[in-house]
Amino acid sequence: MTCKMPAKAAFTLAALLALAPPAQAEAPLNVLATVGMIADVAQNVAGDCAEVHSLLGPGTDPHSYSASPSDVRKLAAADLIFYVDAALEDRLADVLAGMSRHVPTVGLLEAAFNRAALLEDPDAPGQPDPHLWMDVSRWALIAPVIAESIGEQRPDCVTTLAENATRYMAALDALHGWVGEAITSIPEGQRLLVTAHDAFYYFADAYGIEASEAIEGISTASEASIADIREVANFVIERNVPAVFVETTINPRTMQALVEEVRSRGHDVEIGGALFSDAMGDEGSPEGTYIGMIRANTETITRALGGSLPDWPEALAKGDVSP
Repeated sequence: MTCKMPAKAAFTLAALLALAPPAQAEAPLNVLATVGMIADVAQNVAGDCAEVHSLLGPGTDPHSYSASPSDVRKLAAADLIFYVDAALEDRLADVLAGMSRHVPTVGLLEAAFNRAALLEDPDAPGQPDPHLWMDVSRWALIAPVIAESIGEQRPDCVTTLAENATRYMAALDALHGWVGEAITSIPEGQRLLVTAHDAFYYFADAYGIEASEAIEGISTASEASIADIREVANFVIERNVPAVFVETTINPRTMQALVEEVRSRGHDVEIGGALFSDAMGDEGSPEGTYIGMIRANTETITRALGGSLPDWPEALAKGDVSP
């Protein structure tokens, strides 16, 4: 015996089905990056396919950062983890290695770069300098790796991820050209970058800085000595460096001591401003994005060393990518 649904009931069911919300799309991937320079690129690439968060906030030094219990919980809850390299996140290395057994974990220095093409830590031969984000053209190469890694877990997003990566890399190409033009405007003999620690070798290599000196090495694990300060003071005096720079993740007292040492020997030098080295600016600020961080650094360096800033590229002024 066949049971027929009353016409009114059939109409009501059809109406309810028509009004019912469509099946929920797959939730955005939960992506955790160690540092903001990765997180911002990843969010630009991911779009709506992932929610990207940074483990380390503004002003935090990744060289000396150790994971807290809450950090371990965040890492364990992630669907995908990105980090740079143990040469940067030294004290997180063991935690990240342990997480990799349970959560897909991608070290971008190894995944995106040929080690032979990387700069080395002069104090540790064979160990790479991890500060690749200071060269925009190099850092752009993490975008397709991020797109591929997210796409492995969100295959429906593969096309979108590829398109986003292509668009973002085009923006970074425009940024790279703008930085180079700005630094070239600094008079020859003044393209001398003196900072708190050696985070700017890639910047110097990419944009024609004649020499880059720092009080501390690639890692900030060890304290600067009086001898270190005097050695850099000698360079400042011999090369008549007009300005030196503090960094947002490092106590400014070492650079202040450098300035005092130079002045005590009858020479003058100014602190030209604060640079973003191992962390971006505050969330919600222009400097809280990768593009904004590099722009701010370039403006600070160029002005302090006697250069002039070119017009901001139209490709970046459109606002298609942050900032």
